[in-house]
Amino acid sequence: MTERVLAGRYELGERLGSGGMSTVLLAMDRRLERRVAIKLLAEHLADDDQFVTRFRREALSAARLVHPNIVQVYDFGLDEESGRQYIVMEYVEGNSGAEILAAEGMLDVPEAVGILSQACRGLDYAHRSGVIHRDVKPGNLLRSRDGVVKLADFGIAKALSEESSITQVGSVLGTAAYLSPEQASGHGSNPRSDIYALGVVCYQFLAGRLPYEAQSITELALKQQREAPPLLNDLNPEVSPELAAAVDRALELEPEARYETAEELRLALADGARGIAPETAATSVSTPRTAATRIVQPTGDQPATTVQRREPRPPAQQAAGGQAAASQPKRKRGWAAPAVVLLLAIALGAAALVYISSTGGSANSVRLRQVVYPQVDQTASELQQLIRQNTK
Repeated sequence: MTERVLAGRYELGERLGSGGMSTVLLAMDRRLERRVAIKLLAEHLADDDQFVTRFRREALSAARLVHPNIVQVYDFGLDEESGRQYIVMEYVEGNSGAEILAAEGMLDVPEAVGILSQACRGLDYAHRSGVIHRDVKPGNLLRSRDGVVKLADFGIAKALSEESSITQVGSVLGTAAYLSPEQASGHGSNPRSDIYALGVVCYQFLAGRLPYEAQSITELALKQQREAPPLLNDLNPEVSPELAAAVDRALELEPEARYETAEELRLALADGARGIAPETAATSVSTPRTAATRIVQPTGDQPATTVQRREPRPPAQQAAGGQAAASQPKRKRGWAAPAVVLLLAIALGAAALVYISSTGGSANSVRLRQVVYPQVDQTASELQQLIRQNTK
């Protein structure tokens, strides 16, 4: 393989990486006398005519993306000798985000924000050019020796995401852990799906773990719908609440609640690293505050910012049971007993407010905080008198 010449022009060298869809090789472009990276697509992809057509179209679109933070696509075609489709890309000498994570386990805040900020610039440019990546993950973030970060594999992800004979029924292409809720549920992608994936990468950089640990796409989709991941400042003491809130918004369940653009995410990360809380999404501002609401404490002259969080969803069986119970005929009851129950509930609510939040020591532990108001005795006395009047 090391002595082969691809398409009569590219002298193939060492293997840089491989996966189920392709193998990446270092090569020398004899015509322009420069090193390039060549991705050889798997043979089963080359046998799918629909995929080949889409691949060529999307590779052409990716080749038009010229930006310092995007890996440049130089050429693509079919090697007649091997029958393999190939794509020729800019060679980035350095390490991928996956390799950086494997070596460091967890990145410090300046390094993580620096990498993600550059990735945001590249992603924002692509989105403004009408291209969605669909497979943002650490392995597709390449950092050169001089610190420049570039997004790789534009075009291929979109070609793979289209329906063709190589796509199994019910499968969702893309690395599962980085799929947005809408992708994991089988719906289409959009620029905010890429923003979600980049938020997952940032979370992984700063926490050394994924926001959701799942064994399948189905399990991932259920967890995304029912759970909110622990805030980063609960897992990493070096992460400020403001930066944690900035990343948390990128991981919102609804696309409309995330950042509208990758540039907004970049600015929020930069502000969060400086202790400035992000603005909440327009769809989240009107959401009533609940026990799951996260509050970012004020820093310096900055006012406190409320960051809305989704509450766990009840299982489908419970929801169905609730509807069935509601459909049953109800016996007529006097108004006095419900009034007593309601008033007692109000009295208990006035006596104590239970606030539930994740503790810093454990992502799965729960802390209960009791808040007692000074007017409790007076309120209880008045409610007792009201109860006696309504139960005579």
